[in-house]
Amino acid sequence: MSAARQGSLGATRVCPHCKATVLASASICPGCQHHLRFNAAAAEQQPAGHPAMRIEGTIAQAGAAACEYCVVVSISNERGEKISRQVVGVGALAPGERHSYSFSVDVMPARTASDRAPAQNREPDSDRKPTPARK
Repeated sequence: MSAARQGSLGATRVCPHCKATVLASASICPGCQHHLRFNAAAAEQQPAGHPAMRIEGTIAQAGAAACEYCVVVSISNERGEKISRQVVGVGALAPGERHSYSFSVDVMPARTASDRAPAQNREPDSDRKPTPARK
């Protein structure tokens, strides 16, 4: 988890669906793709990101014996200090079997505190009509 306080740049929380650590500002979990916020105003204000890096590859077991593999993702800062290291998957390959992998990093602009303010603190849409009560 991040050392950043809730509401600060880089703050994190746990996805209630897949239990992954995600940015507190995220409206959709990047892991399981479930919605984390159902507030339409918050979803509309989610800043658009752009892919900073994407790597795709395939591994195959060409030998006569099965093999095992371990997928590790490591993040280091500009001084080479390790920030995070995670085992993201393990498995085995039978002879002739292939597995494909992709790794991506998306970058999105940081949202200011006013951008993250709850919708009830904002002015209502003037053209929005109230929903009639059901009987």
